[in-house]
Amino acid sequence: MNYFPEEVLEHVFDFLTSHRDRNAVSLVCKSWFMVERSSRRSVFIGNCYAVSPDRLIARFPRVRSLTLKGKPHFADFNLVPHDWGGYVYPWIEAMVKSYSELEELRLKRMIVSDESLELLSRSFVNFKSLVLVSCEGFTTDGLAALASNCRFLKELDLQEIEVEERRGQWLSCFPDSFTSLESLNFACLKGEVNLGALERLVARCPNLKNLRLSRAVPLNVLQKILIQAPQLVDLGTGSYIHDTDSEDYQKMKSVIVKCKSVRSLSGFLDVAPHCISSIYPICSNLTSLNLSYATGINGTELTKLILHCKKLQRLWILDSIGDKGLAVVASTCKELEELRVFPSDPYLLGNAAAVTEEAVAKNCPNFTRFRLCILDPTKPDAVTLQPLDEGFGAIVQACKGLRRLSLSGLLTDQVFLYIGMYAEQLEMLSIAFAGKSDKGMLYVLNGCKKLRKLEIRDSPFGNGALLRDVGKYETMRSLWMSSCEVTLGGCKALAKRMPTLNVEVINENDQMDDILGDDQRVEKMYLYRTLVGRRIDAPDFVWTL
Repeated sequence: MNYFPEEVLEHVFDFLTSHRDRNAVSLVCKSWFMVERSSRRSVFIGNCYAVSPDRLIARFPRVRSLTLKGKPHFADFNLVPHDWGGYVYPWIEAMVKSYSELEELRLKRMIVSDESLELLSRSFVNFKSLVLVSCEGFTTDGLAALASNCRFLKELDLQEIEVEERRGQWLSCFPDSFTSLESLNFACLKGEVNLGALERLVARCPNLKNLRLSRAVPLNVLQKILIQAPQLVDLGTGSYIHDTDSEDYQKMKSVIVKCKSVRSLSGFLDVAPHCISSIYPICSNLTSLNLSYATGINGTELTKLILHCKKLQRLWILDSIGDKGLAVVASTCKELEELRVFPSDPYLLGNAAAVTEEAVAKNCPNFTRFRLCILDPTKPDAVTLQPLDEGFGAIVQACKGLRRLSLSGLLTDQVFLYIGMYAEQLEMLSIAFAGKSDKGMLYVLNGCKKLRKLEIRDSPFGNGALLRDVGKYETMRSLWMSSCEVTLGGCKALAKRMPTLNVEVINENDQMDDILGDDQRVEKMYLYRTLVGRRIDAPDFVWTL
């Protein structure tokens, strides 16, 4: 295809939406590299310390959409210190100079200040989409700046974030002429909401498809919003509490029947279980259901609800559904691709292995993501009184397309043998309280050829597993190990053998290397590929070997 003009090649490359496909074509020849370089509009960076902003800009000079991740995944479980790093301001500052046409920014586990949001809102004239997931550091003043200055904003998505409340009127900062919003998610905000401003905003945005509300939005306001926006596809309710005999509740029932477009449902942050039956009429069309914060719904009501959701592909739910409820999930939701069960009690399920093996593995072979964490590592299968290896083994054998797996509990090296043998498409594995020896970790490293992220906590894997095949880490994005058997000497040996990797030892108790001996276990170790060497913003408790 070298005889095609660059304009034709660029048009062809536009049909490649996968980052991996774009990366592949850039390696064909020099001319393809240059065309792909100049035509790349979207870039994904899985670790903000893997490259520098300057290197990104030099490689791709015309980017309009950037996805950037900061802290390791285990930051979601408070295992990464608050001030470890992941600051977005240097990235925005660099992009202001070179990416004047930037339209989309998606950040995950990054430190985002009000100054960052202010600079962002004033620097990119055509900015349209901001997604912040598990980020921290900003207040409602930053949101007010976005609302005031981003005149073409289509998406504002805030997930798993604690935002400091300084100005409860940030929704009123959207100009009266603003009509472009298509997606708004502020379910995680805890402060007051200007309900009038919210209703007016929804009313003047005819293309609004996705709306997730905070618990400060009551049922009567939700009812008014649904009348104004029957076109919603993704709905997150706020407070869902009302007397079933009240006029507002009866109005809500009549309104929700007309919401035929809803395919994704979440929220119910405050909920009365007797109100759940009102959403049954829209359940038959749902493909996504997230009840991970619906602590007010008991297992019986959850099970009744699931029986109406036969088209689900994605389900996030609390363990209050119980073993019998999960069996109903497996028999009802035959198209399910992602299941996450979140613990609300000290331990998750009594006979989880029996449930996963007999029901999920047989009835739901389309899983690409599966998370089931038993937080009591001493609790065996309630039926066989054996470790839970066979249940999780059944999952990886039956679900051929499994890409992400999170597991914990009473698990031996046998489950990791199953994972290494059968999880051929696995890209991310998260492990806690599992395994018996270094063999378990080696089974995974040697067997899972596509593995990109491995996260391990509170497991007995040590230097033997860490150092056996260090070349594997060059094909992975990162490895996290905390509260394992890895020593400082093992980490030093790894860093010496693999100079292209950053090996960070995180020890919040001791900062100086002369305090730690080589035979002392490290508290936390984070290994990742990088093109720019050690980072310059590491705090004192992070030691880069």
